[in-house]
Amino acid sequence: MPRRIASRKSVSAILSCLSFALVVATLAYASDPIKKPATVLEHQVKTIDGEEISLKKYKGDVLLIVNTASQCDYTSQYETLEALHQKFKVKGFQVLAFPSNDFGRQEPGTEAEIKAFCQFQYHVTFPLFAKTIVKGEGIHPLYVYLTAKETNPKFGGEVTWNFAKFLVNRKGEVIARFEPGEMPDSEVLFKEVEAALAVEK
Repeated sequence: MPRRIASRKSVSAILSCLSFALVVATLAYASDPIKKPATVLEHQVKTIDGEEISLKKYKGDVLLIVNTASQCDYTSQYETLEALHQKFKVKGFQVLAFPSNDFGRQEPGTEAEIKAFCQFQYHVTFPLFAKTIVKGEGIHPLYVYLTAKETNPKFGGEVTWNFAKFLVNRKGEVIARFEPGEMPDSEVLFKEVEAALAVEK
C-alpha cells in the first residue's frame, strides 16, 4: 500500500512538471512569433538561370522591382527600363525583372525563351529572374511582402497588371510604387530614382 501511494505521488509530480514545462514553452512561443521579413533584402529568389540567391546581394543598391511579360502592350518598356538601368547603374541602381504569366497569360514561354527574347529583342543587361507568381494562389513571398498592407502599408495592394514597379532604397525599404502605365522614363519616376540615389550608402 505505501509503495502504491508513493507511485501515485511520483506520477502526480511528473505531471505537474510536464504541465509547468508546457506553460513555459507556450509563453516562450508567444513571445517569439515567426519573424516576418523586415525588408526586401531578406528574401530568397531564383534567377532566370535557376540559381537560388538572396536579395542581400543588392544591399546598398537602389532597386526597381518589376513584374514583366513578353507579349504585353507594355513589353516595350523593356527598352526604357534598360536605358534607365544603363544611366544609373554606376551610382548603384538595379532593375530587377520578375517575368510573370499571371495577367492575360502574356508570359507563356520557358525561362530560356524569356531570357533569349529579352537579350536579343531589347538587349537587356539588368538581372532577370525565374517566372514568378505575383498575385493569388502560390504568390511568391517577395510579392506577399510587396503587396501586403502589413509589410508595406504605404504602397501595398495587389499588383493589377504587368510592369508594376516598386522602388526600393539602399536599405531594402519600399519608398515608391508606380503602376504599369507609368513609363520608366517618366519625369516622376526619374526624379524618385535620382532622389533615392542621392542618399549615401
